Order: sequence, then C-alpha cells, then structure tokens
Amino acid sequence: MAHTTIISPAELSSLEDDSWVLLDCRFSLTDTEEGRQSYQEGHIAGAHYAHLDHDLSGRIVAGQTGRHPMPDPTGFRRRLGMWGIAPDVQVVTYDQGPGAFAARAWWLLQHFGHEAVAVLDGGLAAWTAAGLPLSTDEPRRYPDVYPTLEPLSGSVDADWVAEHLASGVTLVDARASERFRGLVEPLDPVAGHIPGAANRPWQDNLGADGKFKAAPELRSDFEVFGPADAQVHYCGSGVTAAHNVLAMHVAGLKAARLYPGSWSEWITDPDRAVETTT
Repeated sequence: MAHTTIISPAELSSLEDDSWVLLDCRFSLTDTEEGRQSYQEGHIAGAHYAHLDHDLSGRIVAGQTGRHPMPDPTGFRRRLGMWGIAPDVQVVTYDQGPGAFAARAWWLLQHFGHEAVAVLDGGLAAWTAAGLPLSTDEPRRYPDVYPTLEPLSGSVDADWVAEHLASGVTLVDARASERFRGLVEPLDPVAGHIPGAANRPWQDNLGADGKFKAAPELRSDFEVFGPADAQVHYCGSGVTAAHNVLAMHVAGLKAARLYPGSWSEWITDPDRAVETTT
C-alpha cells in the first residue's frame, strides 16, 4: 500500500531497500548551502539531496516571479528520473524536522502526478531520536525522465487570485501572524497580506513533539475556513503553504489548492492590493 501523506521512522525503516526513493530536503533560508553540507555529513542511506533553490524551484525573474517559482516542468521531470523516481516508486521526503521543505517536495511530486509520496513525520530529528542510522554514501543516479502525468494537486496563479478575491474563495496565509498582519517583514520588500485572506501559521499543524497532529484535530482546524475545494493556500514564496495542504491531506481534505507564487510574487505588481491589520 502506498504512503501518500506522512510516514513514521518505524514505517520507513521497515520498507525494503529497493522499494523507495528518499529525498533529503534540509535547507536554510539564511544559509542556502547549510542543508547540502548537513547532507554530506550524514543522511538516511540512499537519500538524494534536493536543494530548494536549485532542484525544487525555477528561475527567478525580477519583477515577475516570487522567491521560489515553480520549476521548469521538463527539467523537473528529468530531475525526478535522475533520482530514480518512476510512477510506481514510493518516495519519502524529509528535512530536519518540521517538514516545511519536505512538504514542498511532496507537493511538487503530487502536482506532477506522483501519488506515492510521503513526508517523514518528525523528519531527521525523529529518525535519529529513534536510534536509526545515517550514511555518507552517495546514491546512484539514472538517465531516466519522469513521464508527463495529470496533476494530483491543484494550483492557481496571481491572475486567478485577483479575479476571485470576492467570489467566495478562501485564501489561507501560512505565515506567522506578525508577518500576516504586516507588523514585520524579514524577507520581502512589502509587508502585509492579500486582501481578505485568513491566517493559519503552518507550525500549528504540529504538536509539541514536532510531529503532525492527529487527523481529527487537523480536520477541525481547517474546516473553519470552509469547504476544502474553496481553499487556496499561500505563504511568502509557496514553500510553507504546502505544509498546510499536506496537513489537509492528513485530515482527509484533499481538494485544497496552492498559490505557488504567493506573497513574494503578488507584490511584484504594485497594482495588486495589499492589506495590513494592527
């Protein structure tokens, strides 16, 4: 049976060695090579390193895109094939723990039509806490290309968001409350949020142990924003919003969409409205 949302360290350690592909997605927004260095110092055996900027994002175009635009489809399918990912392969993504960067990889794979992808619940921190081993070996690479498939996770662009602001769609912002309200903005040149958006910080998906809350609790949390198919999630650059979409899948709510360009793309056009709250 495929794992399509989250997977525990115990479940991952019980999978057969040749039955899965692992993606190590550790990353730091303030030191973009920290994740790769950590990977080289030790990772789960067989894992490929997936760099947020180079592997899980496309080319930034000043004044047009956000900080982490969608990757080029042809290049991304080639990257998936190189990692040994085929439609029938189980993929597990992980980062150090909270899952924000791993969720980005999870959502991209879903968006490119790959169903059997799950995030390691609790990340590498939970793996090592369970006494499970690390490796420094480099995995094999392949000359394959992932096929073109229908998306399993929906997305919208800035024009769609602008057209639907007053149409009953619920925008859900995954950033911290202070950034959502426009009180602080450490990463982008404009503070605030898209008008009419609600706020659901992605960290609220996790319990005190750093693992996802139980499905009934997550379902209750997200149902306050209305039907799943009317929810569109965004954040600063389309990364942490994927964590909210993943949490909804854990809760059995699978119809929510993502605005990948998110706030950092929205504000590239000065004609787009901005809202702040105090």
